[in-house]
Amino acid sequence: MKTLQMIMRYFLLLAFLVGCQEDIPSLSAVVVPSNLTITTNVASDQSGNVTVTATADDALNIHVIFKQNAAPVVVSPGEPASFRYTQSGQYSQLITVVAFGAGGTASSRSITIDLDVKLLIDQDILQKIAGDGTKRWVWNKEETGHWGADAAFNETNNGFQAPPNSINPCAYDDVLTFSYDANDNYGYQLETGAGDETLVGWADVNVFFPNATPSQFVDECRDITSPNSTAVKTLDTDTSFLIYEEDGDLYLEVENSTLSFWSGATRYKILELTEDFLFVRGDHLPLLETIEIAYYHQFRPEDYDPNASGTQFETLVWADEFDVDGAPDPTNWTYDLGTGNNGWGNGELQSYTSDPENVVVENGVLKITARDDGAGGYTSARVKTENLREFTYGRVEVRAKLPSATGTWPAIWALGANFETVGWPTCGEIDIMEQTGAEKNTVLSTVHFPGNSGGGGITDSTPLPTSTTEFHVYTVEWTADELKFWIDEEPVHHTVTNDPSRPFNDDFFFIMNVAMGGTLGGTVDPSFTADTMEIDYIRVYQ
Repeated sequence: MKTLQMIMRYFLLLAFLVGCQEDIPSLSAVVVPSNLTITTNVASDQSGNVTVTATADDALNIHVIFKQNAAPVVVSPGEPASFRYTQSGQYSQLITVVAFGAGGTASSRSITIDLDVKLLIDQDILQKIAGDGTKRWVWNKEETGHWGADAAFNETNNGFQAPPNSINPCAYDDVLTFSYDANDNYGYQLETGAGDETLVGWADVNVFFPNATPSQFVDECRDITSPNSTAVKTLDTDTSFLIYEEDGDLYLEVENSTLSFWSGATRYKILELTEDFLFVRGDHLPLLETIEIAYYHQFRPEDYDPNASGTQFETLVWADEFDVDGAPDPTNWTYDLGTGNNGWGNGELQSYTSDPENVVVENGVLKITARDDGAGGYTSARVKTENLREFTYGRVEVRAKLPSATGTWPAIWALGANFETVGWPTCGEIDIMEQTGAEKNTVLSTVHFPGNSGGGGITDSTPLPTSTTEFHVYTVEWTADELKFWIDEEPVHHTVTNDPSRPFNDDFFFIMNVAMGGTLGGTVDPSFTADTMEIDYIRVYQ
């Protein structure tokens, strides 16, 4: 009976939509499609993939309803319609096929298929999204997160971005629960908050709620799950999920449900997935294909503590406290020397030296000073631990105060130890902290690797108005799964996924320097004489 009601509701909606069309120049003969034939192909590999092919005399198109409440798959007569069932086990499933003809006429037929489904998700991925069996996620509301843009754009575009804690609370009080059991059943539950409402994208309000009068570009709180909802279509709050790879990308699919924000998407491209961070893209899929928008969402585990810096690295394995005056400790540090022609490039203006005027330990701090050389150029220093102190994974902390002069480009970073053999960016680069020559109230953290080199690095910026007047602790926690960046033990402001395909799984060495001008240094203050980056300590925990 529920299936029949759903079909009737679908017919009414279609009649309403057809009735709204303008300026129909002529009417075709009203002929009800007949001789509706259906063939099915159920995959034998337990994948849950099913293909239905239907034909009918006088049919204009075919709508295949694979599951109650699921959106129909619309195809031409004779064109295969595909669907993947995500419930594991052996069971029967009703499929309804509707053939539509001219004038809104239709004929339908239902068939039952037998399924034997056993879906498997990579255990590492499963543990990240569902924990030890059940894991609850909420919106990452403390940071810039939810945003939308033209679907033709990619995830690095500059579309609309919601500032921290600025989305309607009816989204923030939703909970997304992923679970699994010993029989490879993968459950998904959407717990909506007050009023059983969740957030509906502005482009979908008037599509799924025909009596609504939405404001353009304003998302609305709506009940999309109650049987008494005024929505034309309702979604499941207790259903299943599946994660799979397609064309080299990872996808998360929730069956007839949504990841809190309803844009019509039930399939999401996973952009990042760690134990405490889920970043997805869902393409807008309305009933009426009138607009193309891609929506990007970030989630955190419900019990996530943003103030808890990583604790798995507790053993101090190396440090330099810079407590002996003079040249930097030669057991820890060596130098890059000369001008940009020696390989650092970027249009930088300085020449690097080991002169005490440019690099010295005094009063418990390492001082790297850039100077006007009096002859139209600049000198500075670049110290490194290459071939002396190199590490794979760990927690790196550097306490530093940055130069304030316009045109100075300070950096605290790490480079793959195989740099001399494979070159850059193949070796990988981890910028724990760098600051441009113009933005002295902001600091950056960035990673570079093939495909993300030069200006295409994966980066994030953090406002820090006291970066040049006070010491701050810049931290990266680096594992086989991710790189997380902190400042002063404050909440994580940047997380980058790591995996075996990226170069962040081998030894890296540290570099600290102050460049002048160039790509990020920009124009140097004409009155510049000298300025210093001071480093109180560098510590590595594993």
